[in-house]
Amino acid sequence: MPLPPNVYDAEPIPDGARAEIDRLLASGDLFRYTAPENAPVALLEREFADLMGAKYALAVSSCSAALFLSLRALDLPRGARVLVPGFTFAAVPSAVVHADCQPVLVEVGENYRIDMGDFAAKLDDNIAAVMISHMRGHTSDMDAIMALCDARGVPVIEDAAHSLGTQWSGRKIGTIGKIGCFSFQSYKMINAGEGGILITDDADLIARAIIMSGAYEHNWKKHPVLQDRFATWQNRLPLYNMRMQNLSAAVIRPQLGELARRVQDGRANHDYVAGLLNETPWLHVPPPLAAELRAPDSIQFNLMGFDSDADALAFQDAASARGISVQIFGLSQDNARAFWNWQFIPGGTPDLPRTRAMLMRACDVRLPARLQKPDLDFIADALIGATFAVMEDLRAYGT
Repeated sequence: MPLPPNVYDAEPIPDGARAEIDRLLASGDLFRYTAPENAPVALLEREFADLMGAKYALAVSSCSAALFLSLRALDLPRGARVLVPGFTFAAVPSAVVHADCQPVLVEVGENYRIDMGDFAAKLDDNIAAVMISHMRGHTSDMDAIMALCDARGVPVIEDAAHSLGTQWSGRKIGTIGKIGCFSFQSYKMINAGEGGILITDDADLIARAIIMSGAYEHNWKKHPVLQDRFATWQNRLPLYNMRMQNLSAAVIRPQLGELARRVQDGRANHDYVAGLLNETPWLHVPPPLAAELRAPDSIQFNLMGFDSDADALAFQDAASARGISVQIFGLSQDNARAFWNWQFIPGGTPDLPRTRAMLMRACDVRLPARLQKPDLDFIADALIGATFAVMEDLRAYGT
């Protein structure tokens, strides 16, 4: 009997990183601002901006840091209200709270995308910014979102942690809003263990973000942005010290050339498994929106006909017994993606019945791009077999 595939390890770091890492270790030159120019972090910023077609990029310690700096760079007043999807990772509303703003949660439907009716209703004159989280790579209707926000002059930040390589109507996710934020954490398309980057075409925003990231004194002169923008903000902004260091950049840069292949392989893997799961009456993988070209590194599906939590957990146990770990977002204790666990939100979390119902039956399985067809077949067979086992038991016992 074949062994379950390892879905947690990332791809090996390309050999091209080794010489640069050895050079950095030999010199001890790990701080991004030691070199007058062309430090690994500076090169990464230039290369990533070019890859995305953006004017400016700032590499930082995490995607959470990028989200926080984006909000701070917008110069929002204390207590500003920021719309956030009710289905995202806890780091997203946390960034809003860290920026002294108030998260306002929006309903998310069974397809894991923003409920546009609820979004439009909550996008009132009291909303100062919108943070769109393309959670697990699922893109909400960006045309509708941008039309509503542009009409009100509300800036949009894209949390594209899971969406590097995703496109919307031919445009790269992360370049549609005013600022795009990406992750280099181990489970993302590009892996540095930790790390993040933000992109924008706005020189004033990037200047503010650069200074606040930790470009103290005149280190901002090592960034290719209009220098008068920096001079405006010198000594007027707090420093949060969220810089990326050179070793991380050395690990990331050789992987940029692998991105297109990983995106293609990840999409093929996802769509193959989705096709198999959708052949069963009890598992449903929502299709992409018409304008969406995804870059998935995991798969999400809804349990259909599992009327009780006990039935859903029985499926999870049956899948585990077959070697595949399934996370049911709403039934995993203290899950950081279940909005009712975000008890740090000032004033408490709202009631989001549609989002809650979705989370109680929405399943998550790792599906990295490096998997091969036998691995995919093993995963699909285990998930399908688990549904049949549970449903047969339910029929046998008349429940």
